[in-house]
Amino acid sequence: MRKRMTDAAREADKGDNDRQFVTALYRGLEILRAFSPNDRAGLGNSDLAERTGLPNSTVSRLTFTLLKAGYLVYDDDTGRYRMGVPVLSLGYACLAGLHVRETAQVYMQKLADDCGDGVLVALGGRDDMSMTYISCARSVGVISLQLDVGSRISLARSAIGRAYIAGTHDAERRDIIERIRQRTEPDKLNQILEGIDDAREQIATRGFYTSIKEWQKDVHAVSVPYRSPQPDTPMLAFNLGGYSFSLPKERLEQELGPKLVELVNTVSRVGY
Repeated sequence: MRKRMTDAAREADKGDNDRQFVTALYRGLEILRAFSPNDRAGLGNSDLAERTGLPNSTVSRLTFTLLKAGYLVYDDDTGRYRMGVPVLSLGYACLAGLHVRETAQVYMQKLADDCGDGVLVALGGRDDMSMTYISCARSVGVISLQLDVGSRISLARSAIGRAYIAGTHDAERRDIIERIRQRTEPDKLNQILEGIDDAREQIATRGFYTSIKEWQKDVHAVSVPYRSPQPDTPMLAFNLGGYSFSLPKERLEQELGPKLVELVNTVSRVGY
């Protein structure tokens, strides 16, 4: 189970010093953020408390309010909540504002088709300490990563997350690293930080980051950060990944990494 620890409570406490910061609103949004596409059976109050780090009593009040507003629906048989239809409108409104998706999709699909069976090409952005896919293209075939638009993966451990960290501004990178230090077990911290440093070095020297069995032991990937020439578009990253048997390290480094860099450069040139 994904655990947000006490991030929600800690960030809300920081906002207490700012009169413009509405703690209750922040915590309500954290409840919605706790859901993932894999939570098909829904989440109970105890699950939400575990994921957000908020007290059970606070979670109960927030879920009741969100239920009344229609953003959550309640299953009497299971005692669990699921997201309501109004949440979907928020997601589509966000995607509609990211015009780069439409431009990139054609090139992403062509690259996926050229790569052959088992390849997933994705575009994603940061969501707290995760990366959320906002566009995906996969090659024809029965074997591919079971990820799609809305899927979230680790910011610190995934190829797309490390590419994002490498490409973002120094201030945001420092904040991310500090949060990784706070929430990572000591025996795993050095490996993660070394991986992030390796991503920065690879991207600086050849333009892409190759991840071999870092996110999952049977998955290889290559990623490139993307900073749009349009000032209203957030920092994003492109990723090409699949199972190791179809994406050996040599192919990623010699063929697919350069192709992904070419895709990113094309999207930047074409505009939208």
